[in-house]
Amino acid sequence: MDWLNEILLSPSAIQAVVVISLICAIGMALGKMHVRGVSLGVTFVFFAGILAGWAGLRIDPDMLNYAESFGLILFVYALGLQVGPGFMSSFRAGGAQLTGLALGTVVLGTIMALAAVALTGTSLPDMVGVLCGATTNTPALGAAQQTLKQLGQNASGPALSCAVTYPIGLVGVILALMVAGRLMHLKRYTTADKIEDEAFIASFSICNPAIFGKTLHEVSQLNETKFVASRLWRDGKVILPDGDTKLENGDRLLVITRKKSVDHLTLYFGRRDETDWNKRNIDWNKIDSKLVSQRILITRREINGRHLGTLHLRNRYGVNVSRVQRSGIQLVATPDLVLRMGDRVTVVGTPEAIDKVASEMGNAVKNLDDPNLVTIFIGIVLGLALGCIPFHFPGMSYPVKLGLAGGPIIMGILIGAYGPRLHMVAYTTTSANLMLRSVGLSMYLACLGLDAGRDFFDTVMSPAALTWLVSGFLITIVPVILISAIAVKLYRRDFAATAGMLCGAMANPIALDYANSQLPGEKASVAYATVYPICMFARVIIAQVIIMCLA
Repeated sequence: MDWLNEILLSPSAIQAVVVISLICAIGMALGKMHVRGVSLGVTFVFFAGILAGWAGLRIDPDMLNYAESFGLILFVYALGLQVGPGFMSSFRAGGAQLTGLALGTVVLGTIMALAAVALTGTSLPDMVGVLCGATTNTPALGAAQQTLKQLGQNASGPALSCAVTYPIGLVGVILALMVAGRLMHLKRYTTADKIEDEAFIASFSICNPAIFGKTLHEVSQLNETKFVASRLWRDGKVILPDGDTKLENGDRLLVITRKKSVDHLTLYFGRRDETDWNKRNIDWNKIDSKLVSQRILITRREINGRHLGTLHLRNRYGVNVSRVQRSGIQLVATPDLVLRMGDRVTVVGTPEAIDKVASEMGNAVKNLDDPNLVTIFIGIVLGLALGCIPFHFPGMSYPVKLGLAGGPIIMGILIGAYGPRLHMVAYTTTSANLMLRSVGLSMYLACLGLDAGRDFFDTVMSPAALTWLVSGFLITIVPVILISAIAVKLYRRDFAATAGMLCGAMANPIALDYANSQLPGEKASVAYATVYPICMFARVIIAQVIIMCLA
């Protein structure tokens, strides 16, 4: 049985891989269990790691640090890539409000921590560790420890209190979201959370004498409202309009625009009819037997990063591109829209013309199954470089850095959003991205639990631990429940976006994984990525300021 002892107990690269893999497998298996329909999912990997560390399993410290760091980097970078395409639209549509609410969570938790110092008599450095653990923010802990060392004080206290409260922070956010969701009956959707750039379909009756005889191009120049004319009905026939099509009294025009522009366009065209064209069950091919509406998948690298208008599809093939689906969002197909791999372009025209367009754009699903690993690895390198850049603030002797988590997630967002403009193929299939995120998060949690498990139960039994646990529990639970109520009830925010925002404010990827498993769509992930960088940055600065000013 020497071989078994070698792969489980003798520190080596093989032993590290075996131990981490076993912890991940056991934790993921336990995560499939449900109690009253609720499961903590991947969180069980963390607890499996704690038990393994407590039982005496050890791996090489360098291997442990590498696997933990690489897992976190892989998770946050893949998350940034996934939400990048919809990030800017989401930020314009309410990201500033989400960020304000998230910063409110940060401030409220900080005030509670300072109040706990006065009420419990806990030393300030220890309470800073409690705050870092309750908000699962290890970069803030590192900054606080460095500041203590520069002041000539013992830096081990915050690390110990952080280790005790860290599990509370991980699980507490999930429990708080459960409580908040039940109190507010899981308010999943409100109109306030519609993406600003999302396409909206409407039809208008042309009855404004001011535009009789004018071409669609001339009408579009009269105002800055962006729209695409998909079909025009005249004398019982359907016409595929272009910029030279003249509008006549009694025409009926089908338009793709943004919802906020509908009232503006109604003033120009005359009257909007009541037909609901945004229902999912509309069969567009039954509107007219000569015209076909088809979604074409962009899979050719040559199309990636090009503006839609530069393809001249209307002039070359006689087709209209009405909208583009990206990351589950319908975008208006304006000429200046930058196309990217994985976009689904809705094209209206004759079957023969659509076949030619499909051939030019690729429309081959199998071409998307092979991810562009060059972009992934280059993005990770750039993200780590960004995370190492020091930011100096007046009065602070220690610079602030975005770190292993902040740098890669920001770079992932930037490449996901703007990579196609530089002809970088940042597309990954949903399953491939989910695989990267799951592997990274599982590695990170397994190593985190294994490292914390060594002295975890002994520390929990110490006299000060109970005070730390109660304080950490309240610092985790209270801000999440209170801010979620404010966001949903007062600001009418979508609960999925609210949950993602709170996970980002608490720097809690495990709670985000739980939110994604319970709530539909990518709104939670987009909100998480929207607020995470600035909240993480704020917590790092706050930890240092508290130590320097009050310690």
